Amino acid sequence: MPIDAAGALGAAPRVREIAWDHKDVQLYHLGIGAGRPATDPRELRYTLESRLHVLPSFATVAGGGAPGVIATLSAPGVDVDLAHVLHAGQRLLLHRPVPVRGRATATARVVAAYDKGTAAVLVLRTEVGDADGPLWTDEAEVFVRGEGGWGGERGPSGRPAPPPADPPDHVVERAVREDQALLYRLSGDWNPLHADPEFAARAGFDRPVLHGLCTYGATLKTVVDTLLDGDVTRVRAYRTRFAGVVYPGETLRVRMWRPAGAGRYGAERGGTERDGTESGGTGEVRVTVSAVERDDAAVLADTVVRYG
Repeated sequence: MPIDAAGALGAAPRVREIAWDHKDVQLYHLGIGAGRPATDPRELRYTLESRLHVLPSFATVAGGGAPGVIATLSAPGVDVDLAHVLHAGQRLLLHRPVPVRGRATATARVVAAYDKGTAAVLVLRTEVGDADGPLWTDEAEVFVRGEGGWGGERGPSGRPAPPPADPPDHVVERAVREDQALLYRLSGDWNPLHADPEFAARAGFDRPVLHGLCTYGATLKTVVDTLLDGDVTRVRAYRTRFAGVVYPGETLRVRMWRPAGAGRYGAERGGTERDGTESGGTGEVRVTVSAVERDDAAVLADTVVRYG
């Protein structure tokens, strides 16, 4: 049935209690590729409970509930075929660092429904807070093929902006394990698109694809490790547009651009150059991600990490 945009937008927020501990955080980190090399001190901060720091993108799976895409499809007024659904974008705003263990309230609702003619785009916003106040705000943008045409607002353009014209400041390649999607889905995203070859074929893919949020997390880890000396608490916000898929076993090529005057040239801002990291100041990093084996096919676009 077509999407009932008015019903989805007018529905009461869905509220649920969530909880997590170090085991959930460690599993998530392993699911996005942390822990290689296993004894590297820089990796142990993601995998060893006595040194554990929480990568902020863990917020997308905290509590083990359905991720944004699946949660959106269960909203009132939304009854669509999962095989016609694509994750279009993700935005995360951090109000405080994510703790290693916590108990919080998550309040989710559809805040936008756009009519693209031959498709629909839904935006699900989730606000999470605990007894001490807000923790994070998360938005998932979901593209549904064949569900437009009700005469609604078209919304913003979905075309990715071109990458910066200047050469990137850093280029890092990250290999994706053949079983990465099977490991990542243990954090709560059971969409068969990422594990079942028959379902993937019905959705139009040659084989199961990696979760977009797995690439999202792996990319943030690369930026934090490369430019912020592994300090996860400096991340303030993170957004991306999913421009293409990744197949398990491929290699991600992460390109990073910093604004002029940031970090490496930023002694006047309290920054120092140390192994390519920025140790002071605030700013943002522009990022693109591509699949090396498929002629640099675009994977993530319009990607920005804001730090402080």
